[in-house]
Amino acid sequence: MTGSVVLAAALGVVGGIVLTVLLLLARRLARGNADLGSAAEQASYGAMHQASLAARHLRAGLSSPDVVRAARHFRALLGGTAVAIVGADGAVAIDGADDALEASATRIAERVRESGRRQVFPHPEGEELEAVGAPIVIDGQVAGVVVAFAAPVRAALVRAAGEVADWCAAQVELGELDASRTALAEAELRSLRAQISPHFIYNALTAIASFIHADPERARDLVLEFADFTRYSFRRQGEFTTLAEELQSIHSYLTLERARFGDRLEVTLRIAPETLATVIPFLSVQPLVENGVRHGLEPGEGGGTIRIEARDDGTHTEITVEDDGVGMDPESLRTLLTSNDDGAHVGLRNVDTRLRQMYGSEGGLAVETNSGAGTLVRMRIPKSQPLHDPERD
Repeated sequence: MTGSVVLAAALGVVGGIVLTVLLLLARRLARGNADLGSAAEQASYGAMHQASLAARHLRAGLSSPDVVRAARHFRALLGGTAVAIVGADGAVAIDGADDALEASATRIAERVRESGRRQVFPHPEGEELEAVGAPIVIDGQVAGVVVAFAAPVRAALVRAAGEVADWCAAQVELGELDASRTALAEAELRSLRAQISPHFIYNALTAIASFIHADPERARDLVLEFADFTRYSFRRQGEFTTLAEELQSIHSYLTLERARFGDRLEVTLRIAPETLATVIPFLSVQPLVENGVRHGLEPGEGGGTIRIEARDDGTHTEITVEDDGVGMDPESLRTLLTSNDDGAHVGLRNVDTRLRQMYGSEGGLAVETNSGAGTLVRMRIPKSQPLHDPERD
């Protein structure tokens, strides 16, 4: 009997503790809801959250399989029975409906596309539900239709469906802009590769040929360096690499150029070890080195020195490429960086353009030069670039 009394007392204590904890949790939750603001503010937050979740699924276009996930978030946002997003090609992404309602969404989308304006459909095609269709207009054309089903369709839902359609249009346009930016970056990368290949390949092969009989072993080593350089320069994967990988390619490039220049070309590297893992745009440093050799040292008779440095600058890695060659007039430099001419220094301009696209207007190249005074080119690359992983890219 005594044991039972003790057990009952213990259970009573535990029960009291649990009740106290629950009361504290309830009070904290109540306080948390108050911190979120009024009911209207909480509703606004919820709406923005659902719209934000839907946005990522619209960037690939209205025919993407991901659009059905956007429809799911829009259904939660609008509070209707079902929501459909119908693309221009007739593809239907719908959440909360059966096959019959999907067929109704297709018919409604056709009528909205013909009129080009928002419409309300009381019980379409014998359906028990009502519907509202709102056009997704991009560049003046109806690219798709948002269809929301409810019982009944009220004025607030009609307005909200129109806003959702406008939001869809904005997200699809942003996705197209991202695709255009990517295509432009790839085109500029192809331009850089084309600039490297004709001039350099001819000179490299000529240098290799000159050693075939006199020094076959060196000719073999140069062929391997040439293979490494071309393999890296014409690789297909990714817009980003690491500084270490780019420097390895630069080593191959300069080995081939020294075979041509001989002792007239000196190379100095000063690379802080902690900068080697820095993620940089693919082919962003190598064209600067080639520019220094081709336009800085090659025009002079005595050759010269290429200096490559990389240092940790807190939030950035600062990379400089310097030559003590012929230099150029600063005004001419400004002209070539802003022109569309495909002549000399196009590699310099393309690197500058790519850096500005990726890191903003302040992220371009800084160039110091003057006639007869050589050229120094500096770039600053952010050390934190979570979206630019070369392994994933």
